[in-house]
Amino acid sequence: MQNIVSQFAIRGTVSEIKPLGEGLINDTYKVTTVEPDAPDYVLQRINTNVFPDADMVMRNIKAVTSHIRQKLKAKGEDDIDRKVLTFIPSKENPEQLYVTVPSPSGESEWGFWRLMIFIPNAITKQAVNPDSSRAAGKAFGNFQAMLADIPVELGETIKDFHNMEFRLQQLREVIANDPAGRVGEPEVQAMLTEIDKRADEMCKAERMGREGILPKRVCHCDTKVNNMMFDQQDNVLCVIDLDTVMPNFIFSDYGDFLRTGANRVAEDHPNMAEVQFDIDIFKAFTEGYLSSAKSFLLPVEIENLPYATALFPYMQCVRFLWDYLSGDKYWKVKYPNHNFVRANNQLHLLLSIEQHWDEMKQFIQSKL
Repeated sequence: MQNIVSQFAIRGTVSEIKPLGEGLINDTYKVTTVEPDAPDYVLQRINTNVFPDADMVMRNIKAVTSHIRQKLKAKGEDDIDRKVLTFIPSKENPEQLYVTVPSPSGESEWGFWRLMIFIPNAITKQAVNPDSSRAAGKAFGNFQAMLADIPVELGETIKDFHNMEFRLQQLREVIANDPAGRVGEPEVQAMLTEIDKRADEMCKAERMGREGILPKRVCHCDTKVNNMMFDQQDNVLCVIDLDTVMPNFIFSDYGDFLRTGANRVAEDHPNMAEVQFDIDIFKAFTEGYLSSAKSFLLPVEIENLPYATALFPYMQCVRFLWDYLSGDKYWKVKYPNHNFVRANNQLHLLLSIEQHWDEMKQFIQSKL
């Protein structure tokens, strides 16, 4: 670890390196320095199974953080290093924000590592409530707003991540092959009927994109409450976890937050009667989002925010069902029909969202 850190252009002398947080994707460590005027750092190994083109990930992050930094300077913001992530370049190449490390045997790469400045006196939150949802909406809307005029085209770090047409094609292929022998189950057939009813409507974003009606913008693509840093006074400092930042329809950031944040139970809760869409969380997040994003959003994007709210439970239902029919190859399961329960949960969340359609549209109009 000391050897890896020494390959970056750091300030100060390293005194300790220890694991940090409980991230599910990347390996993360806190690097503590001796000198009081030197920053501490966060060292991460990028999971190249999830992000096979780690160089693209870091080029995207460099473009995004540089642009946000320029915006903050132009606005005269103070304490900018707490309001945007600061990545440290390698000593060997000052233009490169990562180093690669060979395995101890020398036969292959052991890791793709990056180093950023640790933001002191900052916290993340897990709880989803109206206050944290409003803050999240404002923060992610502001994130998109600052990047609306970024002059470079970012790469797609996870291909077709939120492409509904692609996800339905995956499902159709597994239905045709039926590798786990589950397609004929009555519950599966009933769910497929519900999916088919909505398939054409749910793919309209891709169609509008091809027609030039709907633009792709720089999106975070993993909008969770715990992907923001707060100061001690509960003010949002910055958006973090930028690996999934890439071009997408703005529906990705809006709908994906509500899929998890506005479900009153966990996404694998087995009692479908308790799966309910929390309209108060929707209103709080939407209020925060529009307060910072409506300045750049097109009417077609605002008009389709209820569609985005429905799209992501539908997409996740399709993905969970695809994995169930595949024989549970993608998500870890705790019991044999775990993925089907997840899919059913998302379908019932979608049904609950559909009951609030007019109320969602009216609320959005009231905030314009």
